[in-house]
Amino acid sequence: MTSPSIVLFRDDLRLADNPALQAAVDRDAPVIALYVLDEQSHGIRPLGGAARWWLHHSLSSLDERLRERGVQLVLRQGPAALVVGGVVRDAGAGAVFWNRRYGGPERTVDTELKTALRADGVIAESFAGSLLFEPWTVRTGSDRPYSVFTPFWKACQQLPAPRAPLPEPTELSGLQHQLASDDLDDWGLLPQHPDWAGGLRDAWQPGEPAARARMQAFLQEDIADYDRTRDEPAAGNTSLLSASLRWGEVSPYTVWHETLASGADAGRFLSEIGWREFAWHTLFHFPDLATKNWRSSFDAFPWPDADENQLAAWQQGRTGIRLVDAGMRELWHTGTMHNRVRMVVASFLTKNLLIDWHRGEEWFWDTLVDADSASNPFNWQWVAGSGADASPYFRIFNPETQEKKFDPHSAYVRSWVPELDDASYPDPIVDLAETRRRALDAYESVKRAR
Repeated sequence: MTSPSIVLFRDDLRLADNPALQAAVDRDAPVIALYVLDEQSHGIRPLGGAARWWLHHSLSSLDERLRERGVQLVLRQGPAALVVGGVVRDAGAGAVFWNRRYGGPERTVDTELKTALRADGVIAESFAGSLLFEPWTVRTGSDRPYSVFTPFWKACQQLPAPRAPLPEPTELSGLQHQLASDDLDDWGLLPQHPDWAGGLRDAWQPGEPAARARMQAFLQEDIADYDRTRDEPAAGNTSLLSASLRWGEVSPYTVWHETLASGADAGRFLSEIGWREFAWHTLFHFPDLATKNWRSSFDAFPWPDADENQLAAWQQGRTGIRLVDAGMRELWHTGTMHNRVRMVVASFLTKNLLIDWHRGEEWFWDTLVDADSASNPFNWQWVAGSGADASPYFRIFNPETQEKKFDPHSAYVRSWVPELDDASYPDPIVDLAETRRRALDAYESVKRAR
């Protein structure tokens, strides 16, 4: 019998359109499904609390689906190179397949793993499974990465169309004996004391089947109104797929082709998939996106010492600024936030409170179920003015104007801030006009540094 094949799952917790899994099926050998929780290698960033909650439930769903097909999901914890090498030896595996990752530390881990496996005579192959376009294939005419989204997305659309998604394997051949596996509950991914995840449980069902159901519901019911109402937080006409894409419960190839097949006028929605691509391409070329300003001139920005009381008010949704408070409470309860409101709360923190964007990015990293190493810092830098944006720091979102335009009846705000008319609701912690002027004055330091 051919030696077993290991499929190394990471941010691709699905069976459908999984090129690594398909490669193992095509090899016609027993399949070992392996997930390694590696938060120790080469500066890999430990997951935030909300992401850990999602991961627990998504792994549980994946394990259930694999067991229905006769394959065990093996869970191990530790440095990936050591863990995978150990499983290869224990199982006598002849091949290891995985889908590529694009962050700097992750690429280092995967390169070293591939080199070590091949040196031992083990087949080691990686595949494109999480991006429509590989980062090294989208370049400017001067052979440089793009720094502005619109020309980037136009260049992507000139490339060959994304491949069709691969079918879900209906049958898998597993080992005749089970390998030792960690108990998922022992990983401590779920909050215990206190259990703050009640809102997450109310809002979400992680896993591939639920992801596909959300996608189909969006394509059948909401996509026709997406372009018109996508900025209205009370409308509910968004795909709700960001966490599913982050964890790979559905692939961008599947979303792309299913959207086109829907027959809807979906250019705006597909451009949001393109924005996700742009974030990952930016991270590929600038691996320090979470720690350094993408726009180096922004290093001159004079961030004052953070007012910790104001930061806490922002985190808790107690700023007295209605739309900001609604968004931050939605985030804490559900682990997500409407995209328009994300921009507003980020602008308020960095422009009106003059608190370094790193502090906001860290809070979102811990509280978002869809936080990933590309989109989270990329979007924070975009709003702060230090990122890939043609119109950087002087874009300041006025929360009151934004509420009047996109939540004119205050349906969204009142759903999260029911005490608006009570004396208990705080007065605004800052004057929006005054702090806007202060932010623009501070930006002069950046302009002089160019």
